[in-house]
Amino acid sequence: MDCYTILLVDDEEDVIQAIMKKIDWEGIGFSVIGYACNGVKALEMVEEFQPDVVMTDIRMPYMDGMELSSRIKAEFPAAKILFFTGFDEFEYAKEAIHLEAEEYILKPVNALELANVFTQLKKKLDQEISEKRNVEILKNYYLESLPLLQADFYNALIEGRIHEEEVPKYLSDCQLSFPGPYFCCLAVHTSSSQVPDGMDPVLVAASVQKQVKERLAPKWRAYCFSYLGNMVLIAQLHQETEVSGLTDDCDRFCRYVRRMVGAVVTVGIGQVCANILSLAQSYGSAREAVSYRAIFGACRAINHNEIVPQEAGNAGPVDDTALTELFKMVRLGSTEDVTAAVDRYLHQTFVSQTSLQQHHICIMELISAYYRFSVNHDIADGDFTGDIKNLYGSLLDMEPDVLRGWLVSTSLAFREKLICARSRSTQSFVAKAQEYVHNNYADEQLSLDCICAFLGVSNSYFSTVFKKETGHSFISYLTDYRMDQAAALLIGTTEKSYRIANKVGYTDPNYFSYVFKRRFGVSPSKYRTEHTESKR
Repeated sequence: MDCYTILLVDDEEDVIQAIMKKIDWEGIGFSVIGYACNGVKALEMVEEFQPDVVMTDIRMPYMDGMELSSRIKAEFPAAKILFFTGFDEFEYAKEAIHLEAEEYILKPVNALELANVFTQLKKKLDQEISEKRNVEILKNYYLESLPLLQADFYNALIEGRIHEEEVPKYLSDCQLSFPGPYFCCLAVHTSSSQVPDGMDPVLVAASVQKQVKERLAPKWRAYCFSYLGNMVLIAQLHQETEVSGLTDDCDRFCRYVRRMVGAVVTVGIGQVCANILSLAQSYGSAREAVSYRAIFGACRAINHNEIVPQEAGNAGPVDDTALTELFKMVRLGSTEDVTAAVDRYLHQTFVSQTSLQQHHICIMELISAYYRFSVNHDIADGDFTGDIKNLYGSLLDMEPDVLRGWLVSTSLAFREKLICARSRSTQSFVAKAQEYVHNNYADEQLSLDCICAFLGVSNSYFSTVFKKETGHSFISYLTDYRMDQAAALLIGTTEKSYRIANKVGYTDPNYFSYVFKRRFGVSPSKYRTEHTESKR
């Protein structure tokens, strides 16, 4: 990494400006991504930009530097912290050491001293990156593997080849334990085409596997193994609802390895199950979730239950490779992909027919498969909601070209309805969130976690959908709505500012005034005066 990012935090803007001008940041390998005048704003910027280094003052309004650093270390442990302050007190120095700060620098800051500090810090960051990308380390790790017995058990488990009566012996022989009580398969896909220059894709994938075992597996009591070119995790949950937190952890992991290793990783989260013998279905849904990166993008976690329409029945697809691929293209592919899949299916299924009876059977299977697909994905289609017998007779009489035209048009119609269903789902999803804000904005505890718990989805998925539909982050939307309500109360009532602050969810009047001025450019009292006078 040639250039590292830094965020400056101080309530004295002239101090920040002086630091920015005194140091040749680019020359020492750093880039200042911005600055904040208090800990609350700094934490928002850290969450958005994830800087490599945060250089912060200690004494600041709303949230001091110590609390800010503690929050950063808890949520972004890779970030480096530097304190600079005018308070040369032993207790601060002890707390800085406890928070694993890189330096404790006293004001006024000497430019040469500060440049030396960052020069040494860059060497440390370079060394950490180098260790993660060191080819010899990757090669040595790649030669290691899980015990063969365990690998065979994992593979058989997600392939559905283990019977219930065999489970105790397998667990005993492999020295494994699955306390659960809930389980979930994760499919980790590492791109082989998007890798750092000069790096072997195989070695990059090996590095990702190492990071998975270090950062994801311990927290979720997960077993890790390779399967069909991807890494698979069997995670264990205490409650079904923990899958939202698991999704958020995986989302943060994808962004972490992108920055630290240069790998483009997508994690698919499968359905939660209460029996390890159901992990085959969980793995299948995890693999399908990974394939949705074509819609939602890579470098993120994708939860199957959040992006695939909920099934209304239990019917499964026909056990036919070409037909299964066709349904996959209906869900994920373009118009050209669907047409090509239809041609492959017709060629494989109908060209090789040798009897009229075989043709009849194929038509019945085709109708049954499309009927199950329409029911499972809640698709209303005239051909499958009417008389199936008439449809069967009609298809039997069709010539090959006519049958192809019907199958192409039906498949494309299903594809469009799925796209519309997904669009309506996300729009309804956002509308519910907005309505919840309108009804609960006065609650000071209202947060991203609250709205996600209300909707039953992960933070990462909700944030992506909400910003895509509204153009704003949820916190930005909530803040703007509260400020609009506050502005209306200032103009329409004579209540004191601190009471209005409490009515729109702020217990700290000073922080309310700060946010209000950031939104409207003037203090609440001046806003009231200006708008009251304009009405006279």
